Amino acid sequence: MKTKNLLLPGIAILSTLFFTACTKDHDDLCNGNETIVTTTKVFATGFNNPRGLKFGPDGYLYVAEGGIGGSNSSTACTQVPPPIGPYTGSATGSRISRVDHSGNVSTWVDNLPSSQTAAAGGSFVSGVGDIAFVGNTLYAVMSGAGCSHGVPSMPNGVLKINSDRSWNMIANLSEYQMTHPVAKPEPDDFEPDGTWYSMENVNGSLYAVEPNHGELDKITLNGQISRVCDISASQGHVVPTVLAYHYGNFYVGNLGLFGDPANSSNVYKIKPNGEISIFATGFKLVLGLTFDNLGAMYVLETTTQNAFPTPGTGDVVRIDDSGTRQIVVSGLNLPTGMTFGPDNKLYISNWGFGMPPVGGGQILQVTFACDKIQGDKKL
Repeated sequence: MKTKNLLLPGIAILSTLFFTACTKDHDDLCNGNETIVTTTKVFATGFNNPRGLKFGPDGYLYVAEGGIGGSNSSTACTQVPPPIGPYTGSATGSRISRVDHSGNVSTWVDNLPSSQTAAAGGSFVSGVGDIAFVGNTLYAVMSGAGCSHGVPSMPNGVLKINSDRSWNMIANLSEYQMTHPVAKPEPDDFEPDGTWYSMENVNGSLYAVEPNHGELDKITLNGQISRVCDISASQGHVVPTVLAYHYGNFYVGNLGLFGDPANSSNVYKIKPNGEISIFATGFKLVLGLTFDNLGAMYVLETTTQNAFPTPGTGDVVRIDDSGTRQIVVSGLNLPTGMTFGPDNKLYISNWGFGMPPVGGGQILQVTFACDKIQGDKKL
């Protein structure tokens, strides 16, 4: 995906945000005399470009990390064109981490590939793009592997993580994209191996979104790959990034291109038959999408009010079933993913790109509560 002119991280900004939310969605939480309060805190630290995150059946949080990139290059294949390419990579630069209930971090799977764009392209790092559980088994989708990313020893694909934390690849996504091209690839931003960003378990099969080519694909557990929707065919090079599944349909947010007009990103609805339509408009650089247990959608914008990614300007927008929007979290620093936990708290990957110092990535925890109010005074 386009990664031009990424800005260096600035000073961390966390926020506590009060917002009115007295819609019917919150009848079990708030009534007409109450206000929802969100409190954001750092839950865990020490990550290298944290991306997708999921809670496992053990109740712990698992975090995909883009990693630390690498310096190896390969001339044995077609390279990503400048200024984004050529990529350099490492076969051992990324990992999957596990976080316990107290925020203690441990490495769950290590020594996975990681790669980075050329310096002129912003030094965006890719590694493990996302993770998903099917039953008790963890799966990961790779975004930073493949010859065009400087990692000729391993293609991008879906990994099955075994109980002993070893892994095996069940689906070669690099090969699939090369043999099943989309209708409208973007030549000046083309990555042969793709940059898979988001993956979900739906009814025992895995579904993954790839931003650079622009597609949503299904991967069965025995490694069969099929295309659900060629997003590029009808939408062009919109850079679809993040995937959510809700009430029988897929929802995909797009990044767009850095430098695009403000609020030009969308959320698309994709039916199981591949039919695509615009569900919601007016967003900026969408990198996260999820739903709460009341059916409200949450959209993560990595930057707002700026043409290029800017620390301290990311936010989360809530959309209820009436279409009403509310900013529930603001002041985020280049966030890259989010999920709700079994505790109904929202967890966000913060400092997810832009080459922060090694270990500079964070996971934030957002708590929702109600405060009673009387007139303009909080009780």
